[in-house]
Amino acid sequence: MKSWMAAGTATLAIVAAMPADAQRTRRPALQSQLDRAMTLIQAQQQQLESQAAEIDALKKRLDSTEAAATGPLPVIAPQGTPPRPAIAAAQGAAPGNGDPGAVLQPPVQTVAGPAPQPLERVGAAPEGEDRPIQLAVLENQASVVTRRGALTAEFQADYARADRSRAVFRGIELVEAVLVGVFDINESRQDVITTSAALRYGATRRLELGVRVPFVHRSDASIVAPIAGSSNNDAAATIDNSVKGTGIGDVEITARYQLLDGGNGSPFVIANLQGVIPTGSDPFSIPRTDLGSLTRAATGAGFWGISPSVTAILPTDPVVLFGTLGYTFNLGKSVDTRFPSVIINYVDPGDAISGSAGVGISFNDRTTINLGYAHSWAFGTKTRTMLPTPTGSWSGMRETVSRDLQIGRLLFGVTYRMTDRASLNWSVEVGATEDATDLRTVLRIPVVLLTGG
Repeated sequence: MKSWMAAGTATLAIVAAMPADAQRTRRPALQSQLDRAMTLIQAQQQQLESQAAEIDALKKRLDSTEAAATGPLPVIAPQGTPPRPAIAAAQGAAPGNGDPGAVLQPPVQTVAGPAPQPLERVGAAPEGEDRPIQLAVLENQASVVTRRGALTAEFQADYARADRSRAVFRGIELVEAVLVGVFDINESRQDVITTSAALRYGATRRLELGVRVPFVHRSDASIVAPIAGSSNNDAAATIDNSVKGTGIGDVEITARYQLLDGGNGSPFVIANLQGVIPTGSDPFSIPRTDLGSLTRAATGAGFWGISPSVTAILPTDPVVLFGTLGYTFNLGKSVDTRFPSVIINYVDPGDAISGSAGVGISFNDRTTINLGYAHSWAFGTKTRTMLPTPTGSWSGMRETVSRDLQIGRLLFGVTYRMTDRASLNWSVEVGATEDATDLRTVLRIPVVLLTGG
């Protein structure tokens, strides 16, 4: 604007210095030029005022937002708009050279916002983020540990179904495909409904302690029947045994310690230790019939168990990768149980190696699906028994080991965050091997009672 004013002043000085006749001759042309210069100055002034209003509006919007600035925000004047004097002076630029067509562009302006803060996660989500990682298919190892001072209650209901059907031949084989004896069909069906309540408490920033108390309703049905025509009296040879049992199951206690914090592309790594206390009814202490069948179904395994494991959870938004590796120690014991034709002196359930892996996929901030596979290799059960002799006495101790079991399961689960403190986890397990349970479905609802600090 100063350049235009200087041009107008120079024009007036030239007019004043001219002779009277020349002034009268050139006055209309000079007056016209002066009028154009003043019109341009007024237009430029209006544009500067308009741009100043836009800049003020942008500053107010930036001051009101909570998001940090991600880069410099340019403020560029329209073509042909000269900079304000203060901006030009700050950059060391000359106001102008008197040329009305000169165009000076203002420098790029930046608005500094608060620097982004690094996110850290130890134990649970940082303050202000109430969405810890949860994986429906992993149950006790489903998330990072509870934050210090936080208390979470979990309610669970699950149903499991197992069907078995086997043909057993008792007799001799004369030639290939010619058998003489009795063919038995052994069919068994087991339905187990379990409801449980659990508490998890964050003892420290990295250590979580928990306990789970289950209530079990179990129904077992088994039929041993000869194939029609393979026995002289098929009806008398058929054994049908169906029993039910209801009561408290085996209590579980857990301790989980977070080894790695899961930052900068590294996974969360949690060490888990689970103990099983045989508080449910012991199958070896339940009364039996003359044929050795249970009079009611057991609600517990009857043995102590210790299961150390390691869980790794790697968030790669919107996907979470997970995996576990563990070992289960089952402690044997003396049972001293007598059946009509055998005395069972000692039973040692086989230990087991287990592992699982899968992926969680987030659809939004509330819904996640989980897909995975789990496999357990259970070693054979060791049993010490005594058999009767023809003289009526009992033979010496004999030790047998049953075959190993391969238990594979396909996993599917859905996690839905209902509120900032409550979630719904539903999972389904489908048996992938002959030894696995055919179907198991679990519904869990964890609720944060105390948020901790």
